[in-house]
Amino acid sequence: MPEAQPGQKYMLYLHVPFCERLCPYCSFNRYVYRDDVARPYFESMRKEMLMLKDLGYDIESIYVGGGTPTVEIDELCETLDLARDTFDIKEVASETNPNHLAHPYLEKMQGRIQRLSVGVQSFDDGLLKQMDRYEKYGSGAEIMERIAEAIPYFDSLNVDMIFNFPSQTEEILRSDIEKIAECGARQTTFSPLYVSNATMSKMASTLGAVDYDRERRYYEILDEALAGGEHPRFRRETIWTFNRLDEEGHDDHALLIDEYQTAYVAYPAIGSGSITHLGDSLYVNTFSIQEYNDMIAAGRMSIMGKAKLSKHDLMRYHFLLNLYRLRLDKRSFKEEFGCSIEAGLPAELAFMRLNGAFATDTPEELTLTPKGRYLVLVMYRQFLSGMNNLREQARAALSGPERQLLFGDGTSA
Repeated sequence: MPEAQPGQKYMLYLHVPFCERLCPYCSFNRYVYRDDVARPYFESMRKEMLMLKDLGYDIESIYVGGGTPTVEIDELCETLDLARDTFDIKEVASETNPNHLAHPYLEKMQGRIQRLSVGVQSFDDGLLKQMDRYEKYGSGAEIMERIAEAIPYFDSLNVDMIFNFPSQTEEILRSDIEKIAECGARQTTFSPLYVSNATMSKMASTLGAVDYDRERRYYEILDEALAGGEHPRFRRETIWTFNRLDEEGHDDHALLIDEYQTAYVAYPAIGSGSITHLGDSLYVNTFSIQEYNDMIAAGRMSIMGKAKLSKHDLMRYHFLLNLYRLRLDKRSFKEEFGCSIEAGLPAELAFMRLNGAFATDTPEELTLTPKGRYLVLVMYRQFLSGMNNLREQARAALSGPERQLLFGDGTSA
């Protein structure tokens, strides 16, 4: 891990890879929760965080992902308290699951976590059962009740949804959209279902094959229902993130986007299976929990590999990320890369123009048409699928039981 850039402030990503049960479509680094494994792991993360301090990192924001970060709530609280004692932390965002929107979890998270993202995926009981989530997280109605109870505990509560499940009908999708409007959450993400090579066969056997032909229709339905018309209920913040509006059409709260890659281009990451992005390089931490603990105990960070990105790669990433945020500033692109976007990415720009992707295409900026938003959705979905395949490559380096991508029923990929 390189030393920090002087004067730069960073977001820190923490990866907690434990879940009580494992979903069939998830490719993140995750293991079935065991108390005797989780507690030493959190201790290692706290040591690794202090190593970043020694390297000069000035951390102002934290994002905790998983897995289920709140699965060992006391250890998470101790880790966040240490972060606040060590750095000048302005805010903490974390993911969780609906069963943790309960006491005493809420009391322990209050004040420590400002932005909470709840993985709901769908309120439909049939889908929840297919995803092996009904038993562990409750019915759609029960989840709605928990969301309403949890909202006052946080500055922002985001409800994370997925669309285009194989057995999801338009009726189910429209019902989920209405429940989002009813539940009171200030923000929602509706991401398309994306899989990796390892999860594809398992998901097909439990949920069915993904139908990408209808993905655009489903996206247009939810985009219009949430943010379309003369009096929209939400405002688009990214391609698939929406912020609630009040009755006069104004934001009811100053919300940040609940996706850390869009808020910070460069960030260190700690924990087994986490991926750091600094400068022109990606650094991948070992996916073995045992190896991770051993390396931290030996006073070394747990990086197992590094990939250096070319200037063209970085330009394409900038192009994708900014269009995902709905606007690309051409002047900022030129300042960062020393050339215009027309000179740096002629093929990419020509493709988007030929397909009518841009609503605004001036010397200053690019913005998107409805078709353009869907094209960017496809590109970003495939980018995330590619990251999942990167995780599979890292997992392939493991041996024994850690190599298996286990699911809720105890079977492996």
